[in-house]
Parts: sequence; structure tokens; C-alpha cells
Amino acid sequence: MEEDAGAEIPFNSSDDPVELTLPGEDLPVSSFPEIWGYLVAGRESAFSKSLPLSDIGYFGAEIDTYGKLTGIPNPRNIRNFSGRIHLVVVCNNRSLAHFVLREGSAERKALITDLLLAVKNFDGLQIDFELIPQRDAETFFSFLGELRTGIGDKLFTIALPARTRALNADVFDYRRISPLVDRVLVMAYDEHWAASDPGPIASLPWCESVAQYALGLIGREKLIMGLPFYGRAWGNINPSKAYLYSGIQAILKERNITGIRRENGIPAFDYEVPVTVTVYYEDDYSLSARMEIYKTLGVRAVGFWRLGQETPAVWKILQLERE
Repeated sequence: MEEDAGAEIPFNSSDDPVELTLPGEDLPVSSFPEIWGYLVAGRESAFSKSLPLSDIGYFGAEIDTYGKLTGIPNPRNIRNFSGRIHLVVVCNNRSLAHFVLREGSAERKALITDLLLAVKNFDGLQIDFELIPQRDAETFFSFLGELRTGIGDKLFTIALPARTRALNADVFDYRRISPLVDRVLVMAYDEHWAASDPGPIASLPWCESVAQYALGLIGREKLIMGLPFYGRAWGNINPSKAYLYSGIQAILKERNITGIRRENGIPAFDYEVPVTVTVYYEDDYSLSARMEIYKTLGVRAVGFWRLGQETPAVWKILQLERE
């Protein structure tokens, strides 16, 4: 995700770092009191009642151009699930977030009314607003406070980006947000992303640092550590871009291209170049190692993005602790 924050301030944990111990060939069964799985509406076939889940984040309602809540999934589409189902509401547009968060605005009042009405059919509500202008931090905090007051006995949760240290003027300040919600899902993935250099979606040392920092500010009773089921691929070159005429001529010369054709009068040509593709992904071994790190640190809840992307083998090493 993109961040809209100032310079980082080093975070000094009083806890000694946990020494990373990788699993052997026989992977342990990791157990947690809460195991969340995220399910995208329209892909309900990815869910099975046999999965060891306590909670489902049903993804996801959105906010339209006019600030209205739209795309609310029907929880009845998830059959035979005995756990809790949470409505996940997404807003990933800075201008739209600014528009709907303005204090006293008709759009904000209408959105809060829509959210409180929609959550009546769910066990909880999760806010996933990932692009909020820095100047709107206080209005975001007050927005969460209004929802907290209105939601009653429903579970109120939020998804927040990963942090390993404090940031100046952080819109997603763990310390400010944690008291306003019942759970905080820390999205401990996308350490490397589509536009970054190749690297793990969530390296183990990085995950350890994220979990330690989150535990210190959020606490084990509210923290959900997010884990990725997906991978990413990077090519060492990407020729997809706009070119000046001189750049096109340089390609023709460098590649010794002579076969120029015309398509309805427009010149075009093709050429091939070797591409090295680097792929990082998750399997049962990497997921096991990450879960055991979290267990060692005292994390009580994990959440997986998302159902349908995983190796089936992961469910053999996961167990839900029953109260």
C-alpha cells in the first residue's frame, strides 16, 4: 500500500528479538484462539465449513463516487459457518476518503447511517481505508469514534498497514486507533510490492519486527496478525512505456529491425528480448515458520488474505483453539 506519512522515528523495543528458528521437515500444528479468513464476494466456493476458522472477513463493500455504501455482500451466501462473519468496507481513493470523512458533512452522516444499518446483518464491521490524506487524520479518528459509539455489541475492527516503528503524523497511528476498536488486523504483507525491487511478500525477520511493534502498542487481546497466501513475480525489464520518436528510432537501430508494417496507415513492429522473472510466494513451510514466530511472541489471532489463494497443505498445520 502507499503510505502518506512523515519521516520514520526509530522504535526501540524493550523486548529482546526472538531468535528465528525454522521448522524441520515435520511441520508443527499451529493453534490460535482466533483464525480469520478473508473471502471475496462472488468466490464463495473458496470457503469450506471444514476450514479451522473462527471469523470470516467478507470482502467487500465499497463507497461510490457520491459517498454511498455499495456492494454489500449477503452473509447468507456463506453456508454452514458457525463462526462470526464481518462486513469489510473498503475505500482506496484519497479524494473519496477526504470527501466522506469531513466532519459535519451530509455524506459522512449518511455513510455512518448506512454502515450501522448494514452491519445489523453481520457479526461485525471492519474498516479498510488504506489511502487517507495526512491532513485528515483527526477526522478519521473521530469517524472511527462515531462508529464505535453506534455499533453497539457488534465487533468493530480495522485493517491497518504494517509498521516496525513510529512515524511522524501517522494517519494509521496504532496508539490512537487501538482504543477505538475491538480488533486490529495488521496487514503484515507487501514488504515488497509490484513496483519495488523483488523480494519476499513478508520476510520472517520483518514479520517478527512488525509483530513486536504491534504487540507493544495494540496488545495481544486486540491484535490480529495478517498473513499472505499470494506471491508476486518481477521481470528484470519492462518495455511497456511511452517513447519519443527518437527513442523508437534508437530501438530500430539497436535491434536491427527492418520489418516495419502498417496497420491502417500506422507503423508498427515487433521484437523479442529475454526476460528474467523472479518469483516469491508462500507455501506451507513459510506459513508455518511465520505462524510459529507469532505463537512464540504471544500473538493470539491470525488472519489470511485470502481464501482461494492458498496451498491446501496449510490447513493441515492449523488448528483452532476452542474456548
